[in-house]
Amino acid sequence: MTPSIETRTSWIVASLSLVILGVSFGAAWIGVVALKAIAAETGGARSVPALATSLAWFGSGIGGIAMGYIAERIGVRWTVTFGVTMMGLGLAISSYGQDVFGTAGALYIGHGLFMGLLGNSGLNAPLYVYVSRWFDRRRGSALALIASGQYISGAIWPPIFEYTVAAYGWRQTMLTFGIFVVAVVVPIALVVLRKPPEVAPPPLPAAPGAVRPTVLGWPPNLVFAMMAAASFFCCVPMAMPQTHLVALCSDLGIKPTHGAAMLSMLLAIAFLSRQMWGWISDRIGGLITVLAGSMWQFFSIIALALTQDEIGLFTVTAIFGLGFSGIIPAYVLAVRELFPAHQAGWRVPVLLCLTAFGMASGGWFAGMLYDYFGYYAPAFAAGLIFNLVNLVLIGTLVARRGGWFGPRVAYG
Repeated sequence: MTPSIETRTSWIVASLSLVILGVSFGAAWIGVVALKAIAAETGGARSVPALATSLAWFGSGIGGIAMGYIAERIGVRWTVTFGVTMMGLGLAISSYGQDVFGTAGALYIGHGLFMGLLGNSGLNAPLYVYVSRWFDRRRGSALALIASGQYISGAIWPPIFEYTVAAYGWRQTMLTFGIFVVAVVVPIALVVLRKPPEVAPPPLPAAPGAVRPTVLGWPPNLVFAMMAAASFFCCVPMAMPQTHLVALCSDLGIKPTHGAAMLSMLLAIAFLSRQMWGWISDRIGGLITVLAGSMWQFFSIIALALTQDEIGLFTVTAIFGLGFSGIIPAYVLAVRELFPAHQAGWRVPVLLCLTAFGMASGGWFAGMLYDYFGYYAPAFAAGLIFNLVNLVLIGTLVARRGGWFGPRVAYG
């Protein structure tokens, strides 16, 4: 049996990577909690703060491809240090709102350019690849752990931001949190994030006349394109409840503090269930886990769209949190299972770019549809269509894999 590269250090690295992401992802939740307050100061349209949050996701996705390449060459500690510094600067710029640039210009620049393109891009995708190189047997569990950073932050920060926004305003909240995130993350990055034990072998030169490798019997890039497209389509509906839940509760007459508590509960449940999905994915594989989580998400969004009372929303959002949380780390695991190790440095960031685009599009699209119709039902209906396309794409790949019991590694 081949010796495992996993050690106690592997789990220390994964745990502190979770701390990094749990703190840094808090930046995005300020705009979610303060969505109505920011909208009131920027013309009244909820699509304005929703677009700012979306620009941060767009920037993170695009920048993650370049940062993944850079991290493979100079080390992830430097991309994380640079990225979190840019996030702090982005929050400071965003706190100006429209006072300096007008028409929410500072909000868009701070979120899109500094928090997204230069900031979170240096943390999210590089850390996924980096942590996966510390594990070979429980990689799914490790990826599920660090992917829970968003949910840890969502469970911790919204109630805190609900208080600080009410007491001090959203501008002061952004500025203070920007200083805090830099002070916490930079020391961890410099001390902990050293070179991982897995060394990705270089690609072997193809012998003359050799048969081209395939994945699931198809060209590798075709399979990867289907996975990337599916990840986009699943993240559009995934983002809608997370971005607009507090505002939806307010529209239904539910107190904003209860809405923030509901969001925290959703993400706390998502954190716990993500560990369950990580354990499952180590046993059934990434692709099957994606399909199961996507089916759960589809039906829970239907229930969410049909629920109007506070107790019902608490129940349905808990169910939603149980299901969707395992999808994104399972995509990364599927890439590591289906493609050679030396391709992880670019395939994982590209896939995460598409998930970021999906999250960005979902939050913004829901805000735009709300502004047009005046209620959220059309947004949820559109989200279900996106989710259905995702199920078709992943279902096709699972069928090519041989169904639920096909081989997990299919590169050859």
